[in-house]
Amino acid sequence: MGRCLELAQMARGCTAPNPLVGCVVIQGGVVVGEGFHPGAGQPHAEVFALAQAGAAARGATLYVNLEPCNHTGRTPPCTEAVIRAGVARVVVGMVDPDPRVSGSGIQRLRQADIEVEVGVEEAACQRLNEAFVHRVTHQRPLGLLKYAMTLDGKIAATGGHSTWVTGPPARAAVHQLRATCDAVVVGGNTVRQDNPRLTSHGHSPHNPRRVVMSRHLDLPAQAHLWATEAAPTLVFTTPVADPVRHQALVDQGVEVIVLPTLTPQAVSQSLYERGCAAVLWECGGQLAALALSDGVIDKVWAFVAPKLVGGPAAPTPVGELGIRRMDRAIALERTTWHRVGDDLLVEGYVEDVPQT
Repeated sequence: MGRCLELAQMARGCTAPNPLVGCVVIQGGVVVGEGFHPGAGQPHAEVFALAQAGAAARGATLYVNLEPCNHTGRTPPCTEAVIRAGVARVVVGMVDPDPRVSGSGIQRLRQADIEVEVGVEEAACQRLNEAFVHRVTHQRPLGLLKYAMTLDGKIAATGGHSTWVTGPPARAAVHQLRATCDAVVVGGNTVRQDNPRLTSHGHSPHNPRRVVMSRHLDLPAQAHLWATEAAPTLVFTTPVADPVRHQALVDQGVEVIVLPTLTPQAVSQSLYERGCAAVLWECGGQLAALALSDGVIDKVWAFVAPKLVGGPAAPTPVGELGIRRMDRAIALERTTWHRVGDDLLVEGYVEDVPQT
């Protein structure tokens, strides 16, 4: 099962709205077939592994980190491929939460007299596909808020300079994180002040969609994000936006989407409809606060650098939330701490946002 998880991660960031799946076929203690699902619309992991195994799949054991599908979507059901191959035993990491599958794949295999074992390395399988599971069960993407701050909670100096808060290892970790996500969201201020690229910077061939939220399209005429050969860029705006700037962005290959009301929740919903499972919010404090208040942030990656800036004027990672009492603060659960170079990474899941 560990090898299934390794194989599945080879397509990280490329499969949404589908899950990450790896498969291994073993005959007589020897691996005779391996495969992983490369992306939506392409064959599933089981198909690749069974094709590699060929005749050796008959009487073999098939390992897969997610329950085989039992419905016809863009590809035929994997259960039928497993049955036709003559596999004797199937070991499943976790049940698929998709209601189109959700136990029916396991049931179909057992009806065909195939021995099925479920729940091997289930926790690791759940972690690998947490964005897929969240998308299916909540009908919206998993939202991750990432920021880097000094030890005294500042994301930039008093003059706005923010390059660089953390060291190279932490920045590399962020580039790797982007490669696992389907979209990365910033506000107009980030584009104006930082001119980011929002790519994986060569750490992966996959770059996420770059997403900008701007009510009036008061954005620079030239920016790295408008170079859409690296990755597609979407700009969400409102009906009051400058039509000249709108057309100028379209002429550069940027997709501009007009929403009646520009909110994090509306953007998250639109990205869900486009198939996104993991959305990374790399925005400034004001937009981060709006995203938290809108309930679209589920997980936080907070890098803490051993530096001090001081002063009330220096910006902080999260803007005003209207919280007047410490017992109403938004808490993180299931937290972990990692050292990344000279910096610390705090990772945790957001509890329900309290009503203030």
